[in-house]
Amino acid sequence: MDAPLDDEPEPLRHLGHLLRRAQQLHLAAWQRDVSRDITSVQYAVLTVLERLPGSSQASLGAELDLDRSTIADLVARMTRRGLIERAQDPDDRRRNVLQLTDEGRARVAELRPRVDGLETVLAGDLSAGDRRELRRMLRTMLAGAQRQGLLSGE
Repeated sequence: MDAPLDDEPEPLRHLGHLLRRAQQLHLAAWQRDVSRDITSVQYAVLTVLERLPGSSQASLGAELDLDRSTIADLVARMTRRGLIERAQDPDDRRRNVLQLTDEGRARVAELRPRVDGLETVLAGDLSAGDRRELRRMLRTMLAGAQRQGLLSGE
């Protein structure tokens, strides 16, 4: 077994513990500062559909690294709430595509400044350079996990 990377006591020296605590911070700050009725995953769905209108459910799931059942449940709930809609693909009648409704677009516009402000809360005392480096390291970590088939979208 490798030696600990620092002198912190357990569990503070374990990456998994720190990531779980960071997720707790994110969830609490999201509910306090962004929205109690739209989750961060639902917001991600809305922003992907804003960027990639006409995505299929499968491509949306791949973009967000969510498995089929999770994305199907999200799409069903968000459709019922009037945030997104399904439409028949004009090029392939067997395929449905997803797009934002007017309500979905309005919610993205309303929430985007709050989500942008959340970055400051989550980053705490990190400098702008440290924030960029943290995002880079997390993307590298997630890419490695994806290559190993550890993520849900695999």
